Order: sequence, then C-alpha cells, then structure tokens
Amino acid sequence: MSKTPRASYRCSECGWTSAQWVGRCGECQSWGSVAETRSAGAVALRAEAGPVSSAAVPIAQVSVEASAFRSSGVPELDRVLGGGLVPGAAILLAGEPGVGKSTLLLEVAAQTSRYQRRTLYVTGEESASQVRLRADRTGGVHDELYLAAETDLGAILTHVEQVRPEVLVVDSIQTIGAASLDGVPGGVTQVKEVTAALIRVAKTRNITTIIVGHVTKDGSIAGPRVLEHVVDVVLHFEGDRDSRFRMVRALKNRFGPVDEVGCFDLGAEGISAVTDPTGLFVENHRSRVPGTCVAVSMEGRRPMLAEVQALVTKTSLERPRRTTSGLESSRVAMIMAVLQQHCGVALHTQDVFVSTVGGARLGEPASDLAVAVALASAAIGAAPPQGVVALGEISLAGEVRKVRDLPQRIAEAARLGFRVALVPVGERSARPGRRTVDGLTVLEVGDLWGALVSLDLTGPRRTSAREAG
Repeated sequence: MSKTPRASYRCSECGWTSAQWVGRCGECQSWGSVAETRSAGAVALRAEAGPVSSAAVPIAQVSVEASAFRSSGVPELDRVLGGGLVPGAAILLAGEPGVGKSTLLLEVAAQTSRYQRRTLYVTGEESASQVRLRADRTGGVHDELYLAAETDLGAILTHVEQVRPEVLVVDSIQTIGAASLDGVPGGVTQVKEVTAALIRVAKTRNITTIIVGHVTKDGSIAGPRVLEHVVDVVLHFEGDRDSRFRMVRALKNRFGPVDEVGCFDLGAEGISAVTDPTGLFVENHRSRVPGTCVAVSMEGRRPMLAEVQALVTKTSLERPRRTTSGLESSRVAMIMAVLQQHCGVALHTQDVFVSTVGGARLGEPASDLAVAVALASAAIGAAPPQGVVALGEISLAGEVRKVRDLPQRIAEAARLGFRVALVPVGERSARPGRRTVDGLTVLEVGDLWGALVSLDLTGPRRTSAREAG
C-alpha cells in the first residue's frame, strides 16, 4: 500500500518549514510567505563506503601556497579581507539597492585583470552593453576582463569552462536560476542550489568567486540563512544615499579578522578608496563655535573622528522638540537628563537638535561625552576651546566610564593635530590628572561635571537631588 504524500508548509524567504499553515513565518517573520509543499514519506538511507577524491594526509604536509592571498587591486577591500583574495574562496557581498555594489565589483574585476589574472564578470541584472558603458566611465576596460550577461546556471558554468577565469563575479545570485529546479530565481531552492553549484566549481577549479546578494527591508541578507554558512566571507556594503561615503564591513571571514572596515568614495567617475576618512566628518572652524565637539569612534580597528553639533533654542510649544541625526535618540535623551540632574543644564523647556557632520553614524557609548559637551556648550552659549576631542561613556550617575581602545583613539587625535583630549580616569590613577601624549594634552575626568569645569562650560549649577540628600 503506497504512502500518501504528506503536506508541509515552507517559507519562500528563509526556507523555514511547519506542519501547518501560518500567516507569518516563525523564523524571518515575513507575512504571506508560507506556502504548501507536498513531499513523500521519509525514506531510510543506508550509508556505504565510497571512493575518495584525495587521500588524507597529515595537516603539516598540506601545502598552503595555492591558497595564498592575492591583491584585489583595491587596498581598502584587501584590508577588510585580511590581505586580499584567496583562490577558491566564496565571497558574498550584500547591500541595499543603489549603494554601489556593482560599481565596486566592476572596479575589483578591472583591477585584478590588470594583474594579468583573467576575470569573468557575469551580470544578471543588466545587459552587457550597460556594464560596458559603466566600465568606460570608470576606466575599467581591459583585455583580460570578460563579460557575460546570463541568468541561467548552465550557461554560466559553460562560460567558466570556456574562459577559465581566476576570479568570477556573479551579480546577483537572486537573478540566477537553474532550469532543472522548480521555482523562480530568487526562491529558497534556487538560491541554495545555484550557490552550491558555484561554490563547488570555485573549490574544484581554485576560482575566487564573488557573489552579490540582496537585502531585505530590515537590512539583513535576503534568502536562506544557509547562504551565509556555506560561503567563506560575508561582506556588507553600507552607506547613506545622501552621502558619497561608503563602508565595507566584514561579518564573517574565514581568512582574516572581522573587525576591519574599508572606506570608499562613490562618485560619477566610479569608486575610489578613502584612506583617511576623518576629514569628511569634521568641520574646519576658523573660530570657536558654541555647540560643537569632536568624538573619536572605532570602526573595526580604525579610529575615525566625527564632529557632533548641537543647537538649543527656546520654544513656545508645550512639548519641546527633540531631533537627532546620526545619533540614537534614546541615548541623547539620557545624556540630556544627566546634564539637567547632575550639572544644572536645564533643557526641559527648550528645543534641542543634535546632529553629526557629513552623515556619520555614532552608535557606541564612547561618543556620550562629546554629545554632552556639545549640548552644554549650546545651552549656555559658550564655545569649548579649539582642538578638543572628548572620549567617554556617561552613566546615569553622571560618571565618565572607560572606553575600549583608548590609546588608539588618542593617537589618532594627536596625529590630526588636536590639542586637548578629555578621557576617563585611567587605571593607574584613581584621581583626575593631566598628561601629554605626542603633543596632545590628555585631561582625565571622573564625572561629567568635572569635564564641563575643565572646559569652562558650567554656568550656574543647580544642586542635584543626590547632593541635596
């Protein structure tokens, strides 16, 4: 008696399965993506010994010369990858639409072809002539760079057989489909099988394969989660549409660190590396300006300076406005409460606007002290001294806490010519002190009130509830 195929339900976005239909996926929380699939009953498999591709050898006898790093021709990308492209590696590059993924990879393909390394660029989103127009504009035309516009997996594998490239770029994985599989390109089954086939070819032929992936509305990589597991490197290309500044961040890297970022400038002539991005986020004021302070954030292992600007104005509204750009609004609200409670800076009847320069995003707590100095300066209308950077996390008790990588941040501020740095009290001394590092005066402060006193930004101080008690 034959078994009746039993019904199951699968999410078309992430591949999650359920025994019954639900309107919302339990894994990726997508609505309307769960559909019925029928499969036959499970069949017991018996594993048997089979032939091996190569004999097992002691790990000390395995040669590493074939997997040595090779430069991609883009130094900032090599920095993120840990040294360059590894033969046989599978790299997934994801990012929002229009951020510049195709432009970056076309630049990588053009640079690697200049090293006499044959490169095959496969596009499934554009025609070959459209890619050629962009290559003409960015100077990416080279004899060793081959171009193909294909959306079928079989055709791509045929191109690989004929061209025999060292580097393969597929833009993008969601547009490639296999005729032997059910479903449309971009579905769970198609993405899994197409990726598996490309990785299989990359490993057997030692081809560095770079795959472009789409992202969902919340910014995560689209498709099944297994896609991120099977590749060797996962890169995220991010940036603001209102700014030309772009960053490549490593989320997974089997060959190098995951705390490095690469900085790029996307313009009409293409994409170029930005080796010193600090100038994009710091204004050059000719005189002292109230409501400004410079913070030093860590993007991976790279310190970057960014200026925080604040504006405090009187309001006639019952509920004053609180507007932030480039900063977490909840974090700014907490700093405002600490300023009012422990430093006597009254902001509850005034509109407050806080922003960063150049579209920089400051999300780490080390930027708290710079935000507090900018707010206090704007509230009393007094400008802090020129050439000041502030580093420290502010607690609800008004204390300035330690931050990570403080020596690297101080060294970067000193290299760029800043004169004074406000930092938390160090481990060696329990009291605030003063020292000099490469011509930079380092002022150690224990609390927010002491930081404002050292910059002469106090004004009339209100007794806090803690001191009154």
